[in-house]
Amino acid sequence: MSTLDVSRWQFGITTVYHFIFVPLTIGLAPLVAGMQTAWVITGKEHWYRLTKFFGKLFLINFAIGVATGIVQEFQFGMNWSEYSRFVGDIFGAPLAFEALVAFFLESTFLGLWIFGWTRLPKLVHLATIWIVAFGVNASAYFIIAANSFMQHPVGAEYNPETGRAELDSIWTLLTNNTTLAAFPHVVAGAFLTAAVFVVGISGWFMVRNMRSGDKTKQTEAKTMWRPMARAGMWVVAASVVVVGLTGDIQGKIMFDQQPMKMASAESLCHTETNPKFSILTVGTHNNCDSVTHLFEVPYVLPFLAKDKFTGVTLQGVEDLQKSYVEDYGPGNYRPNLFVTYWSFRGMVGLLAGPVLLLLAGLWMTRGGRVPDKRWFSWLCLIAIPTPFLANSAGWVFTEMGRQPWVVVPNLTGDKTIRMTVAQGVSDHAPGTVMFSLAVFTLLYGALAVVWYYLMHRYTVVGPEPGPTADDQSGPDDDGGGGKHRADPVEPLSFAY
Repeated sequence: MSTLDVSRWQFGITTVYHFIFVPLTIGLAPLVAGMQTAWVITGKEHWYRLTKFFGKLFLINFAIGVATGIVQEFQFGMNWSEYSRFVGDIFGAPLAFEALVAFFLESTFLGLWIFGWTRLPKLVHLATIWIVAFGVNASAYFIIAANSFMQHPVGAEYNPETGRAELDSIWTLLTNNTTLAAFPHVVAGAFLTAAVFVVGISGWFMVRNMRSGDKTKQTEAKTMWRPMARAGMWVVAASVVVVGLTGDIQGKIMFDQQPMKMASAESLCHTETNPKFSILTVGTHNNCDSVTHLFEVPYVLPFLAKDKFTGVTLQGVEDLQKSYVEDYGPGNYRPNLFVTYWSFRGMVGLLAGPVLLLLAGLWMTRGGRVPDKRWFSWLCLIAIPTPFLANSAGWVFTEMGRQPWVVVPNLTGDKTIRMTVAQGVSDHAPGTVMFSLAVFTLLYGALAVVWYYLMHRYTVVGPEPGPTADDQSGPDDDGGGGKHRADPVEPLSFAY
């Protein structure tokens, strides 16, 4: 394989692996903050225990996510140095904001939350986890702003003297309409991931405790796990709606900004008026004309593209290829149709997992019922990975669909700010990148084992005992120091 191929594999593997942890971190931080808020307001012991329990799982996921995310920024300079030279002034700005503002809030206040259970006044301690929740979502915004420049470059101008793109307006960059559409979609997907995670674990504990024959555990199922599951289900319901609405908005924007990506997502080979939405195809997709559409639905695709059911003409892959050759010179401007087509359907189709869990959960817990059916506990476990996979499929679609561009030309702006992936790669020997790829793959494999072991171990153990008197009151209401003792149930402080 060439240096380009190996570099793409390395960035793809490390990015998809890192993004496994990102949605859970973004979504679970506000949910844990909500649990702690419920404890502070109601004083009910089960909300304290749930805060500690899911807070511990959040910390494990956060720690692994940080460790795997550090690698990403180094690759821009090492594997993609030509890309960094060309757009470093622009791409680096939101990443700098992410590090200096968002990550500072996350790391500082997460430390205060971990060690402040009996050292900070209760409301101050509660504020720390809400600041962490704000920080992780602010971090997502700045990273999406950087990525959105690659999808739709704005706020910059090309300097012919230096041969580089230079930042023209940071405000325009941060308010890119691509960013404004992508951010709520990504955050909604993150809330969906975290809510399904919470509902799945809560549902599993409900069934296990109800079948245990232990009166104490059965009481826990009714008074702790059922309220948590029900609360999580409403977050799942809201998240599914927002994911659908924001996905529709983002899709319409992409039909205008990246028509080749959206044509490839449908395997729409030739320009058609009122094309049908493809549900299932067969064929290699490598040769566009070899694709056979087996099952199609009318009216859907025109609505997704232009909010109209008829009278919509969409350009096909082959016609777009011809126009791109005329505009940008010889080359293959088609993405991998097979990956683009099926990753889009994976992103949408995997939402069946959360929806099925939601419907079954609402039915099984209706009227105060607590489920004890083994099939429901299996459904809870099976549903947990589906939003993780849907999020990953969405990012694969987003990034693979823009190929061969690393900076997609702005069709309505300055078309000189563009770069193909082949132009952005560093001039390394293939063996050098292959070595780092092997090292990262082995390292990330080991981290995956550690992550799964810790998440499984602390999930099965379950919540710790309820709060002590000091936990209930915290330090003195006037902000005094209170007792500065170690919390006997400190939530996995080593993970920080």
